[in-house]
Formats: sequence, C-alpha cells, structure tokens
Amino acid sequence: QLQLVESGGGLVQPGGSLKLSCTASEFRLDSYAIGWFRQPPGKEREGVSCITQSRGPPNYADSVRGRFTITRDNANNAVYLQMNSLQPEDTATYYCAAAGKCSGYTAAMDYWGKGTLVTVSS
Repeated sequence: QLQLVESGGGLVQPGGSLKLSCTASEFRLDSYAIGWFRQPPGKEREGVSCITQSRGPPNYADSVRGRFTITRDNANNAVYLQMNSLQPEDTATYYCAAAGKCSGYTAAMDYWGKGTLVTVSS
C-alpha cells in the first residue's frame, strides 16, 4: 500500500498562514494527480484542491479559491498547499491523496495519508 505523509499543520490565528506538505518515499508524486481534502470536526471529508500530472490549471473549492495555492516540487517529490487568510471555518484535519486523475470525491482517490490537523483560533 503506497503511503503519503502530510506535515505542516498546527495552530494559527485568524488571518494567518500555513503551508502543508505532502510527500511520499515509495513512489513519485508527479506520476499521479494529487488532491488535498479536509475533514472538519464532526463533518464529512471534502475536496479542497487538486493538481494534475500535466501543466493544466489546478482545481480549487469555492471556499478556498483565492486563498489557497497548490503547487508541485518534483525535485523534492512533494506537493504543497499554501493556505493564506485562514479563518476558523478552515479548521480541519487535512489529507493529501493520489489518483490517476483529479477528483473532489474521496472514493475516487487511491492512496491517502493519515492527515495533519489545522486549527484556526484566536
């Protein structure tokens, strides 16, 4: 089972920023579409952003468009999620996932990390 590892979560004040990282040691992330999902406490997991293997534009959920940016770092086999202007409603466990193509549906993703917690609070 291929495993992804998320890092970079933590506690941040409203209006602050965090940068999440998604890495893998056993396979190349640039061979897969990589999505970021989040699961707020007590709620369903939802798609946040996704980046394809090609140079096509990334996808973003309406709730994060303009605030979050997903990028690839192929030299370091990583995908990042830069999160700016964070708000309390962004509080969630954030997961990265890999699949053959981008999807906002959790069932469409093949491989998952264990998540990293982001808490936005004053």
